[in-house]
Amino acid sequence: MKLQDSITTLKGIGPKKAEAFARLGIETLEDLVYTFPRLYEDRRNVVPIAELREGENAVFTGTVDVIKPGGYSRRGGRVLKMLISDDTGSVEVVFFNAYYLSKTIHMGDRLTFFGKPQDNRGRLQVAHPEFSRESDVQTGILSIYPLTKGISQREMRKLQQTIRPLYAEAESILSSETEKRNNLCDIGYAIENVHFPADGTKLREAKYRLVFDEFMVLQTGLQTAKADGGSFAEGARFDNPGAEQEYIDSLPYSLTGAQERCVREIAADLESGRRMNRLVQGDVGSGKTAVAEIAMFKAAKCGYQSVMMAPTEILAHQHFEGFKAGLAKHGISVGFLSGSMKAAEKRDVLSSLADGSIHVLVGTHAVIQPEVEFSRLGLVITDEQHRFGVNQRILLKEKGENPNILVMTATPIPRTLAVVIYGDMDVSVIDEMPPGRLPVYTRCADDGRDRMKVYDFAERQIWQGKQVYVVTPLIDESEAMDARSAQEVYEELSKRFDRVALIHGAMKQNEKDEIMAQFSEGLIDILVATVVIEVGINVPNATVMIIENAERFGLAQLHQLRGRVGRGSSQSYCFLVQGSDSELAKKRGEIMEKSNDGFYIAEEDMKIRGPGEIFGTRQHGLPDMKLADMVRHIDVLNTARDEAKAVLADDPGLVRPENIKLKNRVKKLFGDDFSLNL
Repeated sequence: MKLQDSITTLKGIGPKKAEAFARLGIETLEDLVYTFPRLYEDRRNVVPIAELREGENAVFTGTVDVIKPGGYSRRGGRVLKMLISDDTGSVEVVFFNAYYLSKTIHMGDRLTFFGKPQDNRGRLQVAHPEFSRESDVQTGILSIYPLTKGISQREMRKLQQTIRPLYAEAESILSSETEKRNNLCDIGYAIENVHFPADGTKLREAKYRLVFDEFMVLQTGLQTAKADGGSFAEGARFDNPGAEQEYIDSLPYSLTGAQERCVREIAADLESGRRMNRLVQGDVGSGKTAVAEIAMFKAAKCGYQSVMMAPTEILAHQHFEGFKAGLAKHGISVGFLSGSMKAAEKRDVLSSLADGSIHVLVGTHAVIQPEVEFSRLGLVITDEQHRFGVNQRILLKEKGENPNILVMTATPIPRTLAVVIYGDMDVSVIDEMPPGRLPVYTRCADDGRDRMKVYDFAERQIWQGKQVYVVTPLIDESEAMDARSAQEVYEELSKRFDRVALIHGAMKQNEKDEIMAQFSEGLIDILVATVVIEVGINVPNATVMIIENAERFGLAQLHQLRGRVGRGSSQSYCFLVQGSDSELAKKRGEIMEKSNDGFYIAEEDMKIRGPGEIFGTRQHGLPDMKLADMVRHIDVLNTARDEAKAVLADDPGLVRPENIKLKNRVKKLFGDDFSLNL
């Protein structure tokens, strides 16, 4: 048995079971070793039945006194009830879809259970507890692992016990100097005690080491990428100071003070001769796009091309139309490129781009394809850049010779996180809204009691000539999720309103474009959508945003969705229809009602649910962490960042023998095509 062996070498794991493990990212025994528990249950103390408390997980042992069938569950399965007793009292145990257990459990059997007692008509009842005839299997500090269909906790724990001898073979990715400097325990000790902790102290030592390892790999990768594309490299110099003023003077509105400050900072970068590497953070509707337009104008007037990459085709096309309207009258040619374009259209764009006749290119990830060649690329802009992977951003940068980099995001990133991720970037913040923008009035609504009132209000807005968004978390109904689907809501609203349309991510691009064009032109009153409309769509006449099952969206996402309204001069409204009355749902609703400040919401979001809500399930370009949490472990992260800087300063290419394993782990985490200069 070796770390590199396939998972199928273990007894009982055939092709079908291997597929299930593959869904968890487990293909080798080493993958299994590094599949860590997500939490732990302390089952060291067996509780007398008389001391069981409602809502508190507990281990208890007792004798089966009564076994009797109940009725049928909602799924049609037969209910099995048992009365379990010890010397102190008795408790009812119930299994809703496991009547087959009556064939293996008999009266008089002595079993150990683990579960959470709940009140059932004045009497404690434990539903679906784990149980065993071997009490030592279910007691102690038990690891709870991430699972998928076809794999149980019992099976995962048994497999970890089987491969336990391999823990000692794990090799440290850190040099002995790094381990000593940071007072880290041995890697084998850490793995042993994270899977099978003997006590709380050893578990904390183990987790600290493994969290440090994860952050060390992450920070080494990020620091190397920053060194490669940082702000000290020579860049394309824009040698026409003040060229941007011509465009600013032509705008039909005045820039806000925050926009003017941002433009000055960008202009200074572009004229400096060093590569600009600037992040522009601004809330929804704060005017980041105008700032990007001004930078593109300056690039064109200095003889350079610009490219903007947007995460969705809808947003890219919207930028294209806006830039074309603003820049074309100044003799600046704007082109568009996406994966859905016809071959002949693509050829024309690529040809015009290569000979320099297109000054500004706007597109999706299609702009980074190998066949895309620029004549003289001087400015690279990524919009909502946290949605792109590291590799995509690097490929775009490599389309020119040291082009200037401008990153824009309307997803406010908490300052604690921004320092970590964008530590080398100059940051501009547009913290002022254009005059006339009214804060969006936000209120929570109960799923059943208030929905009709919300729709009545929406109807009155439609009578006044306004438009409405209704957003749902699902496209179609799902047995796995108790939430209203876009299809269901669309059918319901179509019975009451005349001009209702449905849009979602599974539709063809031309269908989505046509529906959005009709909505923009006012031909549709209510647009029912999934989060495909989260970013970038601009319809000033839309004044109502209704979010169904709002509890299923993160705060940052709710704020983005709310930002689709309030883009005109009329008062706008956002209704969060809650399908849950949990304390968490209430707290999140209160935060949204209280503030329209995206930075405040982002900080609260991270406190509640961590950076996953800022970056999404895959953290949008940042590799997934197994144990590390950027909020709870911020001190460890900062320590690892300092250590990564020290290691790279001493060995920039990580070529020394003691750093080779770290180098390999970084490449594995970020992907084979991650240009690390390593």
